[in-house]
Amino acid sequence: MKQLQSLKSDLTKTRIVESQDYSLDDGEITVVIENFAFTANNVTYGVAGDTIGYWQFFKTAKDEDNLWGCIPVWGFGKVIESNSVEINSGERLFGYFPPANMLSLKPIKITDQSFSDGKDHRKDLPAVYNNYIRLSGDADYDSEMDNIRSLLFPLHITSFCICDALEEKNYYGAEQILIVSASSKTAIGLAQGLEEASSSPSIIGITSHKNLDFVKNLGCYDEVITYDEISSVNFQNKSVIVDMAGSREILGTLHSSLKDNMLKCLNVGMTHWDNEVTAEDALGQAMLRERTEFFFAPAHIQKRVKDWGYDGYNQKTNEFMKTRSLQSSHWMKIREVNGIEGFVSIYNQFVKGDINPNEGIIVVI
Repeated sequence: MKQLQSLKSDLTKTRIVESQDYSLDDGEITVVIENFAFTANNVTYGVAGDTIGYWQFFKTAKDEDNLWGCIPVWGFGKVIESNSVEINSGERLFGYFPPANMLSLKPIKITDQSFSDGKDHRKDLPAVYNNYIRLSGDADYDSEMDNIRSLLFPLHITSFCICDALEEKNYYGAEQILIVSASSKTAIGLAQGLEEASSSPSIIGITSHKNLDFVKNLGCYDEVITYDEISSVNFQNKSVIVDMAGSREILGTLHSSLKDNMLKCLNVGMTHWDNEVTAEDALGQAMLRERTEFFFAPAHIQKRVKDWGYDGYNQKTNEFMKTRSLQSSHWMKIREVNGIEGFVSIYNQFVKGDINPNEGIIVVI
């Protein structure tokens, strides 16, 4: 088994670990990981690894002091060995994997369409991340869409959830929605979803100067400004902020300028992960924390499955996803990277924020 591990205290440091310490218990299966996507969303998994529990999904080899972690990724795998009477060798799966070449799972709650991993260390973690799709039972499966599915499924599910949550609250009465880190794929899916909603307020994207033309050309934002143009925002308008960046400078400036007109701030991502919000400085203290919350998509998914039923939830999300996938063909270029070793340099670019927003990275194992 080969894993890429990240140092929990400093995501810029990685190591590749190989281990022969591997066995398969009764009811378990061995999955060879075929390929996976990596996006800025995965960096958020690492930043929030301790607070939300992302480090707990996959055990790290040769890590007696528990200093290292495997950042979860979304991708495809193939069963090569099975001690489960209901899962056959040769089956292909879609789901949550470590950046590694193989993984053992213990299928429970098995249906023709899916199963959950029943390993003890995952039993208290969000169900959506423990679910694996059996492609043989997926009536809509199209192998031509594998890369798009890995890249956009987890991101645009979050986009859907934010759109739905905002609509449910009637956008908190806002006149404008400010989307920070507007070039991120989750932000793009959100803006496209909001654009479809006739009741949505004005959508303003905030991005870096280098990504300005790209974001403008998407056509889903009513207005696009750069970070150094934040003073041009109409601070008299009642506003909702959807933050994909986690930058104290940006949020502190927006909160202190909007004041009572900042109705809600949803923290979704941490693309500026090394510049996190703190309470020890003026900008950190400017944060209106009583109107700020971390948006956790799995909790919203559970709510909507309860409200609409599983079939109703799937219908709504599938419609959203199909539309976003078609739109992505106009702006996203897929780049394949070979092997765990080849992934290391790409990983470092992501952590430094050096990946072009129109690129979709697929790691082929």
